[in-house]
Amino acid sequence: MATYLLLLIIAASAFSTLNADVSIDCGSSESYSDDYSIGWVGDDLYIQHGESVELQSSKPIYQPMATLRVFTDRKKNCYNIDSEKGSKVLVRAYFFYGNYDGKSSPPKFDLHFDGNHWITVETSADQLVSYEAIYVTKTDTISVCVAQTFPNMFPFISAIEVRDLDSKMYGYSDSNRALMLRRRVAYGTEVIVRSTDDFYDRIWVPAVKGDDFTVLTSDETFIEVSLDDSPPRALFQNAFATDNTSTSIQLGTNLPTTKVPVYMNIYYSEASVLDSTQKRSLQLLVDGKINSKPFIPVYGTAGEITLYNLTANSDTTFSLAASPDSTLPPLINALEVFTVSDELTDGTNSDDVEGLASLQDEFNVLKDWGGDPCLPSPYSWDWINCTSGSTPRVTALYLGSFGLSGFLPDFSSMTSLEIIDLHNNSLIGSIPEFLGTLPNLKQLNLAGNDLSGTIPSSISKNKKLKLTVTDNPNLCVSGKSCKTASVDTSGSGGSSSSGGRKKSKLPVILGTTIPIFVLVWVIGGVCAVLHHKRKSEAIAAGNVGQAGGANKPSGNPQAAQMQMAANNMAQNVVNDFTMNVHEQQSAPEPVYNDDQQNHLEEGN
Repeated sequence: MATYLLLLIIAASAFSTLNADVSIDCGSSESYSDDYSIGWVGDDLYIQHGESVELQSSKPIYQPMATLRVFTDRKKNCYNIDSEKGSKVLVRAYFFYGNYDGKSSPPKFDLHFDGNHWITVETSADQLVSYEAIYVTKTDTISVCVAQTFPNMFPFISAIEVRDLDSKMYGYSDSNRALMLRRRVAYGTEVIVRSTDDFYDRIWVPAVKGDDFTVLTSDETFIEVSLDDSPPRALFQNAFATDNTSTSIQLGTNLPTTKVPVYMNIYYSEASVLDSTQKRSLQLLVDGKINSKPFIPVYGTAGEITLYNLTANSDTTFSLAASPDSTLPPLINALEVFTVSDELTDGTNSDDVEGLASLQDEFNVLKDWGGDPCLPSPYSWDWINCTSGSTPRVTALYLGSFGLSGFLPDFSSMTSLEIIDLHNNSLIGSIPEFLGTLPNLKQLNLAGNDLSGTIPSSISKNKKLKLTVTDNPNLCVSGKSCKTASVDTSGSGGSSSSGGRKKSKLPVILGTTIPIFVLVWVIGGVCAVLHHKRKSEAIAAGNVGQAGGANKPSGNPQAAQMQMAANNMAQNVVNDFTMNVHEQQSAPEPVYNDDQQNHLEEGN
């Protein structure tokens, strides 16, 4: 009883791990539980690109396959799923065409995971197609991507499942390579084994019984399973056995025609209590040659034999045969067959991934680009260029007219950048200093934005850099004489650009209108004074004539002094005005910094 309770606790623990995994119904926005008690979620939180399609069919469709998401643009489209770096995972992708487009033409396209090529998907008109990979993650994100490889064949996806596995499972495999499922089969059962029977939700398909097979049912209701690969207990309730010891069990592998590395698990358990005269002993044969020592199934206990470090193809024969001393024929409960992938990539350089992530965090329009930025080649993101190699670097950002709005974040970790094109967006704030410190940068196009302030000296003095900054109204490019007091660098609005330009013209307007006004006023004043002077002289002459005395002062002495002061003041004003106008006309043109002149390009 205590042992049974312990097993229930272990089962509950494993089931809670399953609940932490994810099943994504692509193209759906609903959350629900299916017939296997698996909880499904819509894909809204994982991707916003592509078109959701609901299949129309008169036949019943398994609910997760009733919708799909199709992609008609971009080289690849990806789902990003959170994971823990270094964890062992099972990733499964489903494709059900269902003639959703009415063309009766199932498409072909590529499937990728974590920057690695997975397989070329060949969809069927009316059959569900699925693929499964088991591997150790190298980052904290799992990506599942579809990529267009043939003209007018648009990739789609119906569902994605991710399951966390125990680190001990499939322990003879290389952690730098993936296991690609070719076949997983349960012998003797009539229903699919998965979900609550298999805590890791592997799908065990019933095997087709041949004429040479007998179905055995175990007498033991509770079979002990203590294998590292944790096969479900339900597998060991039934088995296939041949009719006699001279007949072997031929294992169907579904391997490709070309030779590939193979990883295989064979599961077995004795179905009955044997008497002293009975013995069941098995051997594994590859192409008719013995490949293992004899192994004996034990009643009530699960056993396993693993085959690895072997290359094979569809012509290679695998069989279980009775050992020479066996009195009973061979049996088998379940089988897993995998091919082994090439070495998995570490992905795009982590510094570049970090820089791209900062851009995606700042600009919403970039957030829907997922998967590895550069891999697999040539399926890099549409707006970057990458170097070749197992760990590529990003060399160019082509984000012109991309609808970017806001401040430029720090992506100084992208030290291999040679080209940055950010023209015709709505970028604000000052030009970051770090752009001038990128060691390989050759072209920087910031034209057509709303950048402000001065150009950092690290950029203006960089003679290797071709810089374009036209059509940034609030950006100061005139060297030492720049004044940016009227420039708004807080990003509080778009009016600062036009306002700053109007303010900068005010001294020029005042410098031309005020002297003209003063000139008109002085000329009018001089004319008035001269007119008053002539009138005073005429009056004075008349007084002399009346008095008859030539030596008598001519006119009022106080008036004469006022006339003289007015004449002097007018003359001084005219002289000052003339001198000011002369100084303004002879003022030198502003001198630009030589380096800045050499590296500022006009036009786009």
